[in-house]
Amino acid sequence: MARVLIIGASGGIGAAVADACTARGDDVTGLSRSGDGLDLTDEASVDRIVGEISGPFDLVLLATGALEIDGAEPEKTIKAIKAKAMLDQFALNAVGPALVLRHAPDLLPREGRSVFAVLSARVGSIEDNRIGGWISYRSAKAAVNQVVHTAAIELARSHGEAVCVALHPGTVATEFTRKYLGRHPSVAPEEAAENLLGVIDGLTSDDSGGFFDWAGKAVPW
Repeated sequence: MARVLIIGASGGIGAAVADACTARGDDVTGLSRSGDGLDLTDEASVDRIVGEISGPFDLVLLATGALEIDGAEPEKTIKAIKAKAMLDQFALNAVGPALVLRHAPDLLPREGRSVFAVLSARVGSIEDNRIGGWISYRSAKAAVNQVVHTAAIELARSHGEAVCVALHPGTVATEFTRKYLGRHPSVAPEEAAENLLGVIDGLTSDDSGGFFDWAGKAVPW
């Protein structure tokens, strides 16, 4: 039985992963804004709530984020950039995960394999960007990828078997994506959860610092 911490446990993907882990016998702890008051845009909130959780955990999954904040939709062109909308994206999707990751050394065991996985998005890939648009969200996800990669390097110095990665879950049919699915193929949260856990289960310390999709394939930076 593994000890699992899901941050963002009330969201579509986070809840599905929590259910899947519980079904296979894991001891699951869930944190969320709605259930626990955890606000990733508030440094004091992160330190108080995440900092007081009793570890260690074999798996920590950070499944938070938003595509649209305060009604600001993803930009179709660079001409549509608004400072507040862009800063809001960075606060939630990049700075928030960084604030959680600074607690990683205390959340993970110093010995033995463990995984700290942060949900990112393929649109955060600079090399894979072919169509433009969505500048604020893309940039925030590119930033969190750098945060994860850097954290992995530092974590390896004290937690030799820990794995710290960014994961792209694919297009998942949740409230998060409802307005933007269009004709894009998507999967249910339950399927996404099984895909993610399959990837997580196969990771080794050699994969730490990487960016992988739902099928376990490396995503270009």
